Amino acid sequence: MELTGESPRHKALKINLEPDIFGTIAEIGAGQEVARRFFIAGGSSGTIAKTISAYDMALSDKIYGHSDDKRYVSKQRLRKMLSVEFDSLTEVLHDKKGEKTCFFAFANTVSAINFRKDNEPHGWIGIKYQLEPKSEPNEIIMHVRMHEQDNFLQQRTLGILGVNLIYGAYYHYNKPNNFLQSIMDYISTDQVEVDMITMSGPQLDYIDNRLLGVQLVKNKMTNAVMFDRNMKMGQASDIFYKKNILFLRGSFRPITYVGFDMIRTGFSLFKKDTKSTKENTLIFCELSLNNLYEKGALDERDFLDRVKLLSGMGMNVMVSRFQHHYELVSFFTQFKISKLGLVAGIINMKDVLKDRYYTHLRGGILEASSLLLPKNLKLYLYPAKKRNSEELLTLEGLNLSPDIRTLINYFILTKKIVEIKNVNEKNLHIFSKEVLRKIHKNDSEWEKMVPKYVSKMIKANNMFGYKNLN
Repeated sequence: MELTGESPRHKALKINLEPDIFGTIAEIGAGQEVARRFFIAGGSSGTIAKTISAYDMALSDKIYGHSDDKRYVSKQRLRKMLSVEFDSLTEVLHDKKGEKTCFFAFANTVSAINFRKDNEPHGWIGIKYQLEPKSEPNEIIMHVRMHEQDNFLQQRTLGILGVNLIYGAYYHYNKPNNFLQSIMDYISTDQVEVDMITMSGPQLDYIDNRLLGVQLVKNKMTNAVMFDRNMKMGQASDIFYKKNILFLRGSFRPITYVGFDMIRTGFSLFKKDTKSTKENTLIFCELSLNNLYEKGALDERDFLDRVKLLSGMGMNVMVSRFQHHYELVSFFTQFKISKLGLVAGIINMKDVLKDRYYTHLRGGILEASSLLLPKNLKLYLYPAKKRNSEELLTLEGLNLSPDIRTLINYFILTKKIVEIKNVNEKNLHIFSKEVLRKIHKNDSEWEKMVPKYVSKMIKANNMFGYKNLN
């Protein structure tokens, strides 16, 4: 455990001694661990107006109303809890304390590990709170996945996490990265993972939640974050639930005609193979965190430009810490996903199929290939042009060792690997790096190498270093 920052007891006591912070703590699913930490710190009567644990479903529905999706561990349920508790608190105590008090409602709804240890321990945690008396409330909501294999340990961790959230909401709200780091004080990522967080409200409107999500990955608080086609951060379990997922890795700086054709042709084959539809299929463009750095630092404008372009083309975006393809695939297989499809370029796969990248695995490339190609995944390979030739480079033309060739032939025979045939060959000379180079040189030829929507957006918003010289 990383014992960084102030201790949970010190944080709870500091809040308890603040005369103008007063609120409700509502917890469902893992005891009253957050409230307990405030009680044992001392002076809690100055902070806690009420604690509640509405464990019974009928009672919970009576207090907070029915959830549309009938789930009790959900963002919707958490927001209902926060709204009901905050409104109740301010309605009763507004006249008595409202002039000098910053009211808050903290809530969590959690599915802790069960006796059989066969469920997915996770939960939603949030706070609705005022930073100034009588002001409109702010709201912070986050989703966590718990990794400890003991119910008591999970409860203990949730108690610390809750205290950290309430403390950070009041003392670190003006420094988002400090806020994120403080959430993990006295907790390690081996215990809990924060895979989604949003901050909103009158004093938090300056925060860009998309950048906040990237910081979760950068701070190693989670392995990946997701953004939907509206550029809003979502939670993986909710987004992926019973969906078919087709994904493409890349830098997308910017997306070119080739990248667009990879998605088009890959989806065409995926739809045919899985009998999927647009309604039950999501297409993800995945960016490795390494691709978001410019000269060693995170270029926030560059990242937002990429997300904006991809979202504008109807794509969902994922930012991850995964270096290897098999790590990304393993991430997806944690969730209830029907079918998976990976679209990859043949040149990229040539590097993926090298033994030296898997010396850290006990089973070497054989183990990596089993992780890369699980039962519900198909790999769609997009061809390239051979150097100084108009001939297509396919799997057959790759220079592979006999053992790797045998392995690949097996996956082709079992239709785990499918080569894409109906590609737009006239665009195979296009590479993102070349487009970017031409943009920087103000060479208008780049406009012919990307979809019209992309060139229009780049020029209108001066993306990727584009300069309008007119």
